[in-house]
Amino acid sequence: MCDTCGCGSGHDEFTLHTTTEKQSHIHGHHHHDHEHHHEHEHDTKKVLSVETDILAKNNLLAERNRGFFEAKKIKAINLVSSPGSGKTTLLEKLILALKTKRKIFVIEGDQQTTNDAKRIEATGVKAIQINTGSGCHLDAHMVNHAVKSLEPENNSLLFIENVGNLVCPALFDLGEEMRIVIASTTEGEDKPIKYPNMFQSSDLCILNKIDLLPYLDFDINLFKENLQKVKPGIPLIELSAKTEEGLKKLVAIL
Repeated sequence: MCDTCGCGSGHDEFTLHTTTEKQSHIHGHHHHDHEHHHEHEHDTKKVLSVETDILAKNNLLAERNRGFFEAKKIKAINLVSSPGSGKTTLLEKLILALKTKRKIFVIEGDQQTTNDAKRIEATGVKAIQINTGSGCHLDAHMVNHAVKSLEPENNSLLFIENVGNLVCPALFDLGEEMRIVIASTTEGEDKPIKYPNMFQSSDLCILNKIDLLPYLDFDINLFKENLQKVKPGIPLIELSAKTEEGLKKLVAIL
């Protein structure tokens, strides 16, 4: 698995940063708990066995997370995208539009820094930052620890902003109720067919930065065609997080 996604060893440390900047370091095994034996590098069966075991353990924890969310009537939403799609800006706008209607909590995922968590805190909601180190995605184990520190209230909205990556986060269920994939007009029309697993595993697709369409060589109809090829019937919302065009449609769904 490490050779596939470059997450490093099975003993990686991830760090939780609370809103008070107090850090808690979690050591031990997470989803990459396997040994690196060079004699097994070319043994396909063993690689598949390890990968299946990794995902099985993650899925078990995801179901525990899901049960917790359902018991407390927490709507958990996993935001996934490549870096630079504008998902943090979009999340800021969503919080401002929704926080008078429902209590909101946020888990931020990045390899390093607490920049995004600080931006979210500035909107007046409680946030916690997960720094994954060399890891390229969040997993159910990390989210479980973050939720325990965050303590979201009953009947609240929990946004999980995943690490910017269109590959590995598609494999890892976090226990969320909804997964939203965000693409942008600056990325090209072929993203759905280049990274099909991410779009296939999502419940909703957002095309962000439509305010830039007059300045870009982006064929929005081709993007729609590619999206429907990968996942027929998936809802698509065209919006601009900057100008807030289309934001009301997303708010209505959430």
